[in-house]
Amino acid sequence: MAEAGEPRAEEAAEEEGEPAAEEEAPLTADAVLGDVDALWTCLAAFLVFFMQAGFALVEAGFTRAKNACNIIMKNLMDFSIGSLTFWLIGFGLMFGHNGAEGNGLFGTDLFFFDGGSEAAVAVNPNVGFNWAFLIFQTVFCATAATIVSGAMAERTKFTSYLVYSVLITVIVYPIFGSWAWGGLYAGSGWLESMDTGFYDFAGSTVVHSIGGWCALAGAITIGPRIGKYTADGKVKPIPGHSITLGALGVFILWLGWFGFNPGSTTAVGGGSFAYIAVTTNLAAAAGCVGAMIASWVVFGKPDTSFTLNGALAGLVSITAGCDALSPMWAAVAGLIGGVLVVFSCVMFDKLKIDDPVGAVSVHGVCGAWGTLAVGLFMTEGGLFTTGESAQLISQIIGVVAGFIWAFGLSMIIFNVLKFTVGIRVTAEEEMQGLDIHEHGMYAYPAHLVTEGTSQAGHVS
Repeated sequence: MAEAGEPRAEEAAEEEGEPAAEEEAPLTADAVLGDVDALWTCLAAFLVFFMQAGFALVEAGFTRAKNACNIIMKNLMDFSIGSLTFWLIGFGLMFGHNGAEGNGLFGTDLFFFDGGSEAAVAVNPNVGFNWAFLIFQTVFCATAATIVSGAMAERTKFTSYLVYSVLITVIVYPIFGSWAWGGLYAGSGWLESMDTGFYDFAGSTVVHSIGGWCALAGAITIGPRIGKYTADGKVKPIPGHSITLGALGVFILWLGWFGFNPGSTTAVGGGSFAYIAVTTNLAAAAGCVGAMIASWVVFGKPDTSFTLNGALAGLVSITAGCDALSPMWAAVAGLIGGVLVVFSCVMFDKLKIDDPVGAVSVHGVCGAWGTLAVGLFMTEGGLFTTGESAQLISQIIGVVAGFIWAFGLSMIIFNVLKFTVGIRVTAEEEMQGLDIHEHGMYAYPAHLVTEGTSQAGHVS
């Protein structure tokens, strides 16, 4: 600090013939608000990232102990691979400019995304928010990818799964996302450009159904686990090794959803994120209650695993319309989702489609339901609330397009893998567990994960 009477640095510079440093531009209200929006979007992204832990615990808990390391590795690599590939290519395909006339299908720039680049600043001059938007969309992409892991658990080759993780984060998810969400940044996809645009606020279809339909294709292609169905076609339950871990995972996911849905505002102004938190919570609670009642009626006992999945079903069901449904209709949507997930899981079992954690039912089926619920229940334009059908028709088109794209492309991908590098481990490897064969270790002491021990009914 200069002493009294000494010239300031700027004055001294001028005396020496050097230009004085420019004064910083004063902060404006808009600049501060932009920084706050970036901060909120980052915090929401961090909550959604924590959902990866929730998925890992749910999938590990609902499957056998001998495959816990494999489940953890898949969830870890989903996010790691997804972060890299989405930054490199996926973000550009999803949010880049889609041509001078607008092809409505995929972006053509913003690859190797740089929030401070000329192309990005031309869209949004707030460089900080550009980076926040990237990390927020990255964790969404990883969520879609990790859904597949649970449906194909306990019998999938790790190397083949890595290949598929690349393809879903580079092609399957981003391109459909550009159809529905391209207008959030630089493009304008064909679904959102319809006269009554397809509406999916936080991703019941864009994230959850896309992941769910990919999971369905994988489960069909790879086939059921050994011992899941008896010779006469009856379902033989294969219990997971820890409902406790599964429950903790569900609570983590419930918490993370307060970043997933309210965070999709990507803005603090207006306070809508608080309203969305309320509708999100009500739907989750109602889904939990609905699944408990449905399982009680169907199985004679209030099943814990179904009730846990009911909470997730309620969350998925409200994700598309969390900002557009009233609290009452949000609870109704969640309640129906909770009931639906029970009957959906039973249906897939009867069809001999083995989904160890119910991922297809929770994310695919309830994601489709939640998207349709917008057209039925939204405050402005819902069939039940205003008598108008245009929005419902757009929602149906979006749901069908999502299924055809994700399921169809995933079936091609999985079958190419099946007939080239293979996607299923050998019968011996499956019986002994993927942990020891794929990763050379057990998640628990070996005697607790060996088939045929006295503990096998609970922990193997």
